[in-house]
Amino acid sequence: MLHEVFSNAASVVVTHNLGLTVAEMTDLRNRMNEAGGSVKVAKNRLAKLALEGTSKAGIADFLKGPTVLMYADDPVVPAKIVAEFAKKNKKIEILGGALEASVLDANGVKALADLPSLDEMRAALIGLIQSPARKIASVLSAPGGQIARVLNARAEKEQAA
Repeated sequence: MLHEVFSNAASVVVTHNLGLTVAEMTDLRNRMNEAGGSVKVAKNRLAKLALEGTSKAGIADFLKGPTVLMYADDPVVPAKIVAEFAKKNKKIEILGGALEASVLDANGVKALADLPSLDEMRAALIGLIQSPARKIASVLSAPGGQIARVLNARAEKEQAA
């Protein structure tokens, strides 16, 4: 199961749990689930075994002490959620993570958190694509509108005379 997670997830973030309460951990899990990610607490020895043979094997060095793993198909989600959570809660420390086959340190995870998510990037791209189409439609409809206004003014002038 964990081997599949490491093989299929776009990104994984490793954090230290420095005494999170059950309520705080539940809050973190809920935030991650709402964003499409997951939180996993696993024994480091088992996690290291599961990492073997995956593109994310480089994060094995982070698996020391009480660790929490966060992962998702959207590469930005785990970093974004845990960075927001860590700003408000000092009981969790970002150790590092992996983006596909690249190993990230804590600063790399924080930089990843500042990027827009896949959904945000898709929305921006669609907006950019639709914008020229709207401009073309307004340019093409403008002459027709002007002709209609001229004809309407002419008709009104003839009716008044």
